[in-house]
Amino acid sequence: MKADHKKVKHQIAIVKGQLDGILAMIDDDAYCIDVSNQLLAAISGLKKANNDVITAHLESCVREAKGQAELDEKMAEVSQILKRMSN
Repeated sequence: MKADHKKVKHQIAIVKGQLDGILAMIDDDAYCIDVSNQLLAAISGLKKANNDVITAHLESCVREAKGQAELDEKMAEVSQILKRMSN
């Protein structure tokens, strides 16, 4: 992975803390909207981490592709990820 490991791990650690908090909220029978807001915050954090990973991939792996065949393969991978991100 070419992304900044420290930055991505920090983002994931934040999400992990949010998920632990959400589990506690569920155990405490918290208000549904409050739980939903925390779920959306965790999802946002994961999207941010994923964007950093994909951006680093584009800036390194795709840019450094050797030849058209490898470039086509890398672009196809990115295309598949973008499709999955939009679902």
